[in-house]
Parts: sequence; C-alpha cells; structure tokens
Amino acid sequence: MKNNTTLMDAINYRRSVRVYDENKEIDSEIVKKCIQQATLAPNSSNMQLWEFHHITSKTILNKLAIACLGQSAAVTAKEMLVVVVRKDLWKKRAKENLTYLEKLFGKKPKEKYTGREKFALNYYKKIMPFVYGDFFGIYGYIKYLISWLTGLFRPTYRQLRKSDMRIVAHKSAGLAAQTFMLSMAAEGYDTCPMEGNDSLRIKKILNLPSKSEINMVISCGIRKPEGIYGERFRIAFEKVYKKW
Repeated sequence: MKNNTTLMDAINYRRSVRVYDENKEIDSEIVKKCIQQATLAPNSSNMQLWEFHHITSKTILNKLAIACLGQSAAVTAKEMLVVVVRKDLWKKRAKENLTYLEKLFGKKPKEKYTGREKFALNYYKKIMPFVYGDFFGIYGYIKYLISWLTGLFRPTYRQLRKSDMRIVAHKSAGLAAQTFMLSMAAEGYDTCPMEGNDSLRIKKILNLPSKSEINMVISCGIRKPEGIYGERFRIAFEKVYKKW
C-alpha cells in the first residue's frame, strides 16, 4: 500500500489471510517496526503486561506451525508474532512506571508535589499492588467482597478477582495485536490471528515461564488470492449498534 494510506484503507485491506505466497518475502525490519507501533496501543493503567515474540527462524516457524494445528495460515507463514501476556511482571511494570514519574516530577519534598502528582505516584505505589496482589485467588475474592459492599453506597471498580485481572491483561494485549495487524496492513503486509493453537506447546517452544499466557499467534506474509476465504461478512450494523 502507498505511504498516504489512511486508517480506513488499512481497515478495509486487513483480512485474515489463510494462505501466503511462498514466492514473496517480507522485510523483518518492517515487521519489527509494526511491533514497535503495537506497543503504543492503549493498555490498562499503562502497565504494559505484554511481550512480543517475533519469529523469523525457520526451525521455530515449523514447530509453531505444528503447535498451531497445521493451519495453512501457519504452515505458509513467512514470519509470526506471538503476543504473550505477562501479568506476573506487574511488580516490575509498576516500579518502572513509578521510576518514570519520579524522574518526570523531579525529586522534591512530599509537600511540594501537586495533588495530581501525589495521586499518580500513589497509583503505582498503593493502588496497583492492591489491584494486582493476590494469594492463590483468595485475596481477589476478599477485594471483590470489599468492592461489592462499597458498591452498595457508591459507584466502585468491581473487577478485582484473579480471573478479572487475567481478562484485563488479555484485553490490553488484544488491543496491541490489533494495532500490529493494522500497521502491517498499512505496509501492504498480511496477517492472520490464530486462536487455534496448543498454548502449552508454544510456551515450551519459546521457553516461556509457566505464569505467562499466550494471547494470540499472528502469522505474517503476503496473501495469495485464494488466501482470502470469500467476501467479508458482518452482521447488519443496526443489530449491533445501540444509540442511547
């Protein structure tokens, strides 16, 4: 696609491509650039609980194709991106955010901080440990009970269980994955997000820690005409659009 590609051009061009052209290569540096753009995606509390594993090795690509159940989108892929959720890194990410803010605000006595600055610092010092801290899921239910009782009297945040925080982290990773795919479309490259995979085997292939989670495997390449399985179908907009 051309340099003057608009967002709408990229959205319309992006399709889930099931078969890539074996005779057309893609530039790994461009793919890397698209991954860098994906890191600009919005994410919960700027915690950035994600990793992006850019696969160019033919050996690993072959292993991943098997782990992706032999899908043609995986078998014919030139490269792949594995989006990994790292909720287990929340302490490090909170500390990095805090360090950034302290540098941004400058070192000064506590009373010199503005109300906004105090809130931002306390957000990563106190609120994030409260939200992400857990002990075998038990702490999450205690927090949920507290929020439920608080919610009887005023609006409150309720998604505090361990399962809720997993969803939060995966939503953020999903936003990054979509940003990556649109960035690739703007470059004239094709992608296919593949949920059909053996996540345990993929974690072993990439030597990922047990607490990490596979959010999505995205194959990359340049489409063959038969790689698009028909015209794009969407439910009628009126059925899904609700204006209040």
